[in-house]
Amino acid sequence: MTVHFIGAGPGAADLITVRGRDLIARCPVCLHAGSLVAPEILGWCPPGARIVDTAPLDLDAIVAECTAANAAGLDVARLHSGDLSIWSALAEQTRRLTQAGIPYTVTPGVPSFAAAAAVLGRELTVPGLAQSVILTRTSGRASAMPKRETLSAFAATGATLALHLSIHVIDGVVAELTPFYGPECPTAVVFRATWPDERVLTGTLATIAGLVAEARLERTALILVGPALDPAEFRESALYSSDYDRRFRPQAGTSAAGPVAGERA
Repeated sequence: MTVHFIGAGPGAADLITVRGRDLIARCPVCLHAGSLVAPEILGWCPPGARIVDTAPLDLDAIVAECTAANAAGLDVARLHSGDLSIWSALAEQTRRLTQAGIPYTVTPGVPSFAAAAAVLGRELTVPGLAQSVILTRTSGRASAMPKRETLSAFAATGATLALHLSIHVIDGVVAELTPFYGPECPTAVVFRATWPDERVLTGTLATIAGLVAEARLERTALILVGPALDPAEFRESALYSSDYDRRFRPQAGTSAAGPVAGERA
């Protein structure tokens, strides 16, 4: 018996991995994160599967489901939205399973920040503008931020910021980021990326809070901030430059195996 933790992706059912879909189809028990997982995904569960919405359950109850499945020799598909590497409560669940001697696997999923970037049609790392993406959040009831992890510290880098679980404090986010990025810095909010009710707001740090208030967005939205979101002027990378010699695209006069006969390296 194994508990299979599966990243179900940002919303749209067809953004789950093939591995994740196949695991769901062969697990007689499925624990899923309520409204955060597309209902179509649950349709892949085998006939007669035990399907449990974990939204109203605490950690003890979730582990109890896994323990009961273990005693019965039944594999479990444990579905979480997005990807399991960030803000998924994976660590606390796997610690309990390890203590109980219950094996588990982890299958990654498409994270929400990647889905939001795709919806916007943007690359988050643009040459000369930003070469780093910082995934962060603000403090909440479920988990406080460490004192050293502040928005101002991250903003000082100038990187593209992807702020999760922070739409309810958009005014504070704007106030803390503006001194570093400036009021005209491109900013976007993507609500429920890839879901049927997806909404996209684009503006600047100076305008985004007003747009969010007008749209009455209070949850399930990602905030993206940084000059890479509106890259009108930027230097092209050397990667596809005609004079950039690389293994699979050598410069004229050479081959992938080495210099052309009669010429020096």
